[in-house]
Amino acid sequence: GIYAVPLAAFVGGLITTLLLYRIGTRGGITSVATLLLAGIALGALTGAMTGLLVYVADDQELRDLQFWGLGSLAGANWEKVASAAPIILVMLFCVPFLSRGLNGLTLGEAAASHIGIRVQRLKNIAILLVAAATGASVAVSGGIGFVGIVVPHLLRLTIGPDHRYLLPASALLGACLLIAADTLSRTIVAPAEMPIGIITAFAGAPFFLWILLRKRGLTGL
Repeated sequence: GIYAVPLAAFVGGLITTLLLYRIGTRGGITSVATLLLAGIALGALTGAMTGLLVYVADDQELRDLQFWGLGSLAGANWEKVASAAPIILVMLFCVPFLSRGLNGLTLGEAAASHIGIRVQRLKNIAILLVAAATGASVAVSGGIGFVGIVVPHLLRLTIGPDHRYLLPASALLGACLLIAADTLSRTIVAPAEMPIGIITAFAGAPFFLWILLRKRGLTGL
């Protein structure tokens, strides 16, 4: 029924994430560089699988796939909300319990371990929750990029890095930004609707590049 697509997205996202995490972890230590490189390889593999679906699709399915890949809320309804909401609400409920551990992790894994944080368990839980919530969200809206990148960085510049405030604020600001982008997409080409992913990419990519250049300037690299 209505839970088929979010459940499939959750399972697919979870399997891919766990596989990536398994590749990047050895002896209880996760290598960020290995995660990035393995992520590129897995991204190419899943992209090839999507390309195969595009190849065998008919005209209507091809249009649906293309529009879904760009991201849109045009097909939003209460049934889709009901299908994704349970998974997302579980993640939001667990967020406050991760704040202390994530604050400690900003000091480095060794320091976090010394102050009593079980680093590996924290990583496992965080990765599981992120994979679940992302899979459910993308299943109903398609790929809407840069919201998850821009919003936390923007809030770190304004309210600081304390995850007790950063995590709920990111959820609220991310929702507001998505609603604003959806409103804009329904307005600028009315009565048609532009995919939201186009708008967020145009706005988010320059901002993310500015953050990278700013950090490089601060570090003197």
